[in-house]
Amino acid sequence: MLAGQSLPWQLPLLLAALSCLPAPSCAQLHYSVPEDRQPGFSVGDLAKDLGVEVRSLAARNLRLVSEGGQRHFQVDLAAGVLLLDSRLDREALCGQSPTCSLHLQLVMENPLQLHRVEVDVLDVNDNAPQFPKPEVVLEITEVANPGTRLPLEVAEDPDMGSNSISTYELSPSKHFALSINVRGDGVKMPEIVLEKALDREKVPVHHLTLTALDGGNPVKSGTARVTIHVLDANDNPPVCDPPISKVLLEENVPVGTLVTKLNVTDLDEGPNGDVEYSFKTSNNAPGKFTKLFSLDARTGEIRTKAPLDYEESSAYEIAVRARDKGFPAMEGHCHLRVELIDINDNSPEIVLTSVSSPVQEDAAPGTVIALIGVKDSDSGDNGQVRLQIAKELPFKLVSSFKEHFSLVTSGPLDREKASGYNITVRAVDSGSPPRATQKTFYLRIADVNDNAPNFSSPFDTAHVQENSLPGTSVFSVSASDPDEGSNAKLSYSILDSGMQDAPISTYFRIDQDNGTIYTVRALDYEQDKVFQVPVEVKDAGSPALSSTAVVHVFVLDENDNAPNIVYPSVPKGSAFHQAIPALAEPGYLVTKIVAVDADSGHNAWLSYQLQESAEALPFQVERRSGEIRVAQALRESEDSHRLVVEVRDNGTPSLSASVVIIISPEENGMQDFSKSLDLPQPSSEDTNLTLYLIISLVSISLVSCVMFGLVAARCLKAGSAGWTFVGCCRGTGRKPASHFRGQMKPDGFIKYLDVGGAGLTSQAQNYTSCFSPMSEQSDFLFVKPFSHSSTAETVAAYEQVTSTLASPCDGQAQPNTDWRFSQTQRPGTSGSQNGEEAGAWPNNQFDTEMLQAMILASANEAADGNSTLGGGNGTMGLSARYGPQFTLQHVPDYRQNVYIPGSNATLTNAGKRDAKNAAPAAGNKKKSGKKEKK
Repeated sequence: MLAGQSLPWQLPLLLAALSCLPAPSCAQLHYSVPEDRQPGFSVGDLAKDLGVEVRSLAARNLRLVSEGGQRHFQVDLAAGVLLLDSRLDREALCGQSPTCSLHLQLVMENPLQLHRVEVDVLDVNDNAPQFPKPEVVLEITEVANPGTRLPLEVAEDPDMGSNSISTYELSPSKHFALSINVRGDGVKMPEIVLEKALDREKVPVHHLTLTALDGGNPVKSGTARVTIHVLDANDNPPVCDPPISKVLLEENVPVGTLVTKLNVTDLDEGPNGDVEYSFKTSNNAPGKFTKLFSLDARTGEIRTKAPLDYEESSAYEIAVRARDKGFPAMEGHCHLRVELIDINDNSPEIVLTSVSSPVQEDAAPGTVIALIGVKDSDSGDNGQVRLQIAKELPFKLVSSFKEHFSLVTSGPLDREKASGYNITVRAVDSGSPPRATQKTFYLRIADVNDNAPNFSSPFDTAHVQENSLPGTSVFSVSASDPDEGSNAKLSYSILDSGMQDAPISTYFRIDQDNGTIYTVRALDYEQDKVFQVPVEVKDAGSPALSSTAVVHVFVLDENDNAPNIVYPSVPKGSAFHQAIPALAEPGYLVTKIVAVDADSGHNAWLSYQLQESAEALPFQVERRSGEIRVAQALRESEDSHRLVVEVRDNGTPSLSASVVIIISPEENGMQDFSKSLDLPQPSSEDTNLTLYLIISLVSISLVSCVMFGLVAARCLKAGSAGWTFVGCCRGTGRKPASHFRGQMKPDGFIKYLDVGGAGLTSQAQNYTSCFSPMSEQSDFLFVKPFSHSSTAETVAAYEQVTSTLASPCDGQAQPNTDWRFSQTQRPGTSGSQNGEEAGAWPNNQFDTEMLQAMILASANEAADGNSTLGGGNGTMGLSARYGPQFTLQHVPDYRQNVYIPGSNATLTNAGKRDAKNAAPAAGNKKKSGKKEKK
């Protein structure tokens, strides 16, 4: 396998820098080859001299680059040797130069290396001397004195050194001998010397043979016939003074500049002394200087006739023949050497090669960016070149060897700050004045994934209407990445989290390209009010970088639930029958409509009203509380009345529900209603126990008042710092709009219960437990969450409680001594319950909502300002602290833990359950429970 390549001379010189900086090695090999060797001759063992294995040459893509664009050699990659590609002719390659060398470049990759190879072409005596003319005709006067010299033509031998002309020989002659003179440039000049006076009458013509011999082995020779005509008269030739002269001349002098005037004399007179001048040329330089210089044949002045360039040739050898006009003509020879003086007339040349663009922005300092070569054709200081680049660039120039530089990084690169650089390389020589040139190239910086995507905000807020169709656009997150290309191509995704019961991806999806968040299914405000959607953005770099943000999606309520009348609960199309005393006075509470709405806010604000009737009804419905009262005195003759009560929410559009109530005035209507409630009567033992509890509570209250005073004083001191005071507790900021919280002890007794709400002003309100004045025992009523009793049992329990509240105080039942929660009655999620604990208490979601509606109705009554809450007959024993803003959306925990303070009803009757006598223990627990609550 052979490898070879010919490129312009600049490229190999520039490629040399690549292997020398900074890590690869650089070597120079030297070989010699005789010029007569045939193609295929092995010049040298490259693999051995380079110290590499032969089999690695092909893998490393060894290439041969020769200067001058000529191909003389090739590389045998299989053998690792340098071979001769064509026969060399030293005389054609180097002419008469004393040395002849060919310069090659060897380029190897992986790693990239460049080696310089110098091959000396050795001269072989393959040329015989040759005279310019096969015959030389000379003329000499017969009066010539012995010692007269007749110059002969110089033979030419293209070979050099010992193979060039060594000597001349002249055939034997009685009158002539051969003399050899050595010229200043080493050329041997033969001359025929007259040794004996001539006699033209005896021998008018002499025939001699001049032989030129070289110094080769074997010796080669060339001959010329010399014919000498013996003339009469003109016996003095022109003579140059001095015969050899030297002139210094600046290059680029104007055309026509006088170089010199030859000084030639001829002792003869007349035509024999009239001299004419002419250039004497030879095969060595046939007419080369005649194109640059002119010679005046009459005066002997030599002038320039073309621009001279030191870079082309630094000196010229001029031979002049001076011939007189005698007969026979005689001639003399003058030799002139013109040496040029270099001036700074050439600007430096910059050659860029192997520019590594783009370069990675994480390239280490010292990374080679480009190889730069400079050349100045001037000599001396005029040819000394310096390279410069701008100091603010993160690059520097490193010299590899003469006139070759490497551009390397000098500091870190950051594509985000500069995506590329216009690098201007300026070359200045050391001449006077200096000459400069510059070359600019653009270096692009390649991106590296070194920047993570950034969200415009780590937290965002979005709103979406409940019941929106799947695929509804919720929000669009936006992120940016200062990188480019695939490193800046972003994709968005949602990270599943444990914030909701189901994975967040079952609620929302995101467009991975533009970051738009869509709903996957319709959302239900009543189930989930807010979602935390963690969003991750990731670029496409390697390795990929990412960042996260959180989008809080708030679900907006929609009026999609109509009011639900939980009391009275009657089948659809049926009516609720209510008996009242026939002599009920105006203001008498007939019954109370209790309704709930699963929506929130305005959508859950309920109002009660009577539908228009053809007859005037002696009843009215409280708009907020839903209480049906007697509006005017009833007449004895009146029969039953049919009322259609409509419950309407405040949503848009408004939704409603209605119930038909038939009120029948009866003489014994109230007594029958009281009997229908099978409530246990309080025992004297329970009354005494309650008395003990009251005494204990009073004692604890006194101590609490003292502690409260101390705490209040401390809280007031901190008031200026922006604290808000709720009861005796201190907190930062404003209380939520409403709250309802309770805390239970592990054994089932209540420890603390607190209900808070916001009024029409921005000031927060906070409430703790209260007691109704109508209940002397101040019993608590607890509601157990989520069990499996029927709705009918719940309604019966409510009627029983309502009947008890409407009865006189002496008819109140004794407090239950066993009011502890069973395991299934404790606050929490719905659990199992045995049959004997079921009773008449609500234990499913619907029944719990009914009791919530009771509390809401009482709150609405208090807002109207005309209710008898807090102690009047017919109330539910709720204090007036429940304002109009106390709505269901503020108390999401009512379904799990609701109580009605002040009621004389008990959770279950111990006597009815298992006849266990646990009064002392129950009393202690009740006292302890109230103390803890206090």
